[in-house]
Amino acid sequence: MRKLTALILMLMSILSVYADDITVDGTKRNYLVYVPRNLGEKRPLLISCHGMNQDAAYQKGMLQIESVADTAKFVTVFPNGIDRSWDLSGNRDLHFMEALIDKMVERYDIDRNRVYLSGFSMGGMFTYFAINRMADVFAAFAPISGYPLWGANFTSSRPVPIIHTHGTSDDVVNFSGVSSVLAGWVKRNGCPSQAKVEKPYRASHITRHTWGPGENGVEVVLMEMANKGHWISNDNGVKTGEEIWRFCKRFSLKVTEPTVRLLSPKSNLSFVSFGGECVVPDILLEAEASDPDGYVEKVAFYVDDQLLAELKEPPYTYVLQEMAKGNHTVSAVAYDDEGRTAKSSVDISVTERLSTATFVITNFDVEGSVPDGWETYDGSENRVGFSDGFSQGSRVFHFTGAEHDFDWGLYTRNTTGGPRAGYAKYATEKTSVSLMLYPGNYQLYMKVANWNQPSFSPVTVAVETLEGEQVFAETFTPTANVGNAASNSFSGTSINNYLFDINEANRYIVAFYTADASWADLVLGRATLRRKGDSGVSTVSARRPVRTLYYNLAGQRISAPAGGLYVEKTMMDDGSARSRVVSR
Repeated sequence: MRKLTALILMLMSILSVYADDITVDGTKRNYLVYVPRNLGEKRPLLISCHGMNQDAAYQKGMLQIESVADTAKFVTVFPNGIDRSWDLSGNRDLHFMEALIDKMVERYDIDRNRVYLSGFSMGGMFTYFAINRMADVFAAFAPISGYPLWGANFTSSRPVPIIHTHGTSDDVVNFSGVSSVLAGWVKRNGCPSQAKVEKPYRASHITRHTWGPGENGVEVVLMEMANKGHWISNDNGVKTGEEIWRFCKRFSLKVTEPTVRLLSPKSNLSFVSFGGECVVPDILLEAEASDPDGYVEKVAFYVDDQLLAELKEPPYTYVLQEMAKGNHTVSAVAYDDEGRTAKSSVDISVTERLSTATFVITNFDVEGSVPDGWETYDGSENRVGFSDGFSQGSRVFHFTGAEHDFDWGLYTRNTTGGPRAGYAKYATEKTSVSLMLYPGNYQLYMKVANWNQPSFSPVTVAVETLEGEQVFAETFTPTANVGNAASNSFSGTSINNYLFDINEANRYIVAFYTADASWADLVLGRATLRRKGDSGVSTVSARRPVRTLYYNLAGQRISAPAGGLYVEKTMMDDGSARSRVVSR
């Protein structure tokens, strides 16, 4: 018997791929293993689960991981589910995963801190199930074309790195459901709500969305595969398995790298001015940093490649003043006692339009989101963009009817019937966008429909200051009604053009209000602001303080400073602001 066992082990060492059995909870389970030659010691393990009515061999053929594993030197296990499916509610297959890991550790000296779980379709659903149950076993997770169709939970024992790959034309597990699931994990992991988007990413059909870093330096990534269906994509020189490995290899249960996270600003900022110099208020930079196996030596703040400050101990704060026009990247970099680094960054854009210009303020391209720069209210819930994953209430619709006047629209409603209790506003103080208008004549162009108002319901468009003073307001009744389904056809939307004057340089909001009636609604499909030229009103030549506001370091408004560190923000009469961190 010993000779037979030794012979089997010898054959396994010669063969790169072999099938094997293991008994778990009294049931014989089977699986395929791919082992690179010259594996080495303490190498990683990837477990890849098949879809429903598929098997391990089929999953291995789809994933095409062999060349990646050969180069990176990691073991891949393809388990077989009972009845070609996976247990998505109990412990049967969780115990199977634990037994497989134990077997691979015994046989190949696998590093338990670098074990990763992936799966396709139902295997992807099982991957999400395991995130909440086995976050202390797997270092990162990589679902493909699968998510919990019954509703997701976000109860992992720790922040978890996730890379999700999905085709936009998937007709089995629809791509439209991905955003709400990932939004839950973005929130659970403490990641920035706005993703960094790379389009295209390595190939024309791929868009890569990255939310991070979050707590403990984790990230959530979506690999969006345009026009791909319900299969694992391996074309145009990009293999899904390779992208999974690129992501997973950066994470371990034994964290040794330092981590850093920008607390302020949490997301990208945009400052836009019409007709004059863009005055950017002072920006508070605040970061938190840690090092699990030593200490943080310093945290440095940068604008682009220019060093702003180096701080040896917390609180890591700095006030950024007088941002120049253009596109900038603000970064916090943590250095630990062993010379390792971590970085957290946001983008800040400063745009000046000194003469006539057109500015499209509708950036609607993510279904189920409230876009960056927008704030909505429906009488009960306030949402500030960028926020994602909404299936009810104020959100962006993607219209797919055979005939439709616009492809994307931002919907909001008035659930209570209260005055101004339903709205969508652009560039409020809560958002990451600042809109500065200088004296001149402006044109506001828009397309607005009703969502579910067969008899039509009025809409009011307004331009107002941050303090709520209106400089322009007009009420009109839309001429098209979508009919309560994004798949409906609709046409005949009226095009509204309004001219108004700005007499004082200030920060302004563009607002769209529903009627003051229960369940009144609106869908904004297009909004463009254009400066027509000088109205003969001179610009403000001097700035004077108007009022002072106070905030804690988390960015929350406080009535008065109570000691310690706080932010003092002085509002100026031209709409700009000056901020400074004060210690009392």
